[in-house]
Amino acid sequence: MSAEPEGPKESLAPLLDKVLDYVPEPKVEAGPFRMLVTTIERNPFLGRILTGRIFSGAVKAGEPIHTLSRDGKIIEKGRVSKVLAFRGLERTPVDLGEAGDIVSIAGLETTTVADTICVPSVSEPLASKPIDPPTLSVTFRINDGPLAGREGDKVQSRVIRERLMREAEGNVAIKVTPGDDNDSFDVAGRGELQLAVLIENMRREGFELTIGRPKVLMQERDGVKYEPIEEVIIDVDDEFTGSVVQKMTERRGELVEMRASGVGRTRIRLYVPTRSLIGYQPELLSDTRGTAIFNRLFHEFAPYKGDLPGRRTGVLISNGTGQSVAFALWNLEDRGAIMIDAGVDIYEGMIIGEHSRDNDLEVNALKGKQAHQYPYPVQG
Repeated sequence: MSAEPEGPKESLAPLLDKVLDYVPEPKVEAGPFRMLVTTIERNPFLGRILTGRIFSGAVKAGEPIHTLSRDGKIIEKGRVSKVLAFRGLERTPVDLGEAGDIVSIAGLETTTVADTICVPSVSEPLASKPIDPPTLSVTFRINDGPLAGREGDKVQSRVIRERLMREAEGNVAIKVTPGDDNDSFDVAGRGELQLAVLIENMRREGFELTIGRPKVLMQERDGVKYEPIEEVIIDVDDEFTGSVVQKMTERRGELVEMRASGVGRTRIRLYVPTRSLIGYQPELLSDTRGTAIFNRLFHEFAPYKGDLPGRRTGVLISNGTGQSVAFALWNLEDRGAIMIDAGVDIYEGMIIGEHSRDNDLEVNALKGKQAHQYPYPVQG
């Protein structure tokens, strides 16, 4: 780096000097030790590690502390077992953490993000934003289907439970509760994308499991049912704006704003129930020829907006067990959209596509192309 474009570029010192010149010092408040937790993680030796910035006072290992929730209730009491600070790219133990420092503290087990860690004499928590609640849940259970034991090697419910609990310890948006039986677990998260990432990570780690149908988490207040509403922002070409607004309106969405976002592009902002967005992204990409940009963010819980239109078409069901064949799938394309590729293991009764009509249809996805038989011998 260099202070001037034509100057010698010998080191990063000029850049670091600019950081000192323009980045303000951390604000330090007077008073005893107070720290706001911003991230959590799990360490096999130290247990739960809570990271945040110290607003006032100082902390060192062995001191008694307690944790306050956003409304001032005491969550837990304990002692600091270790204070870690960031030194370059490494996190190393330190004797003392002072106001303005970003440190990690070990010794507490139930404290989470947005909680205040402080000395026992403090009773007022630091101001913080609440954590968005889970809006969607799916059931994780052992794979007891016809294709069990073909992909992963981690198939026991005990192993699946340990992995989910480990994920919940470091991810404040994930909540894990026991299911209806000993082999299933209800996992709640902030949306289908977050849960899909967790499922894919577990699959790559060698876990084999089955996933239930997504369920939206409702709330009941004074006898009235409330459902989660999300703020949806869609950037789309002008020619597809009408189709997107119509689909969102059919799904009980409320149009908030629509404005130009560039040459030939429109930005649409809506408030849409979470249950309306399940499975909508593939349909959006199809309606807009893959040009739409879709973003979503939890907004609030609002009174239930009524029933949604159901599925209007049937499904294609496999009538045999084996590996799907490209020739058979090609012949079935006229029947509807196919959900699988060639060479995929399928079983009898498995849904492999969407029928173009309103009835379900059993199809043969295993039939290969037959070699042509000549009626008479061919002479060379």
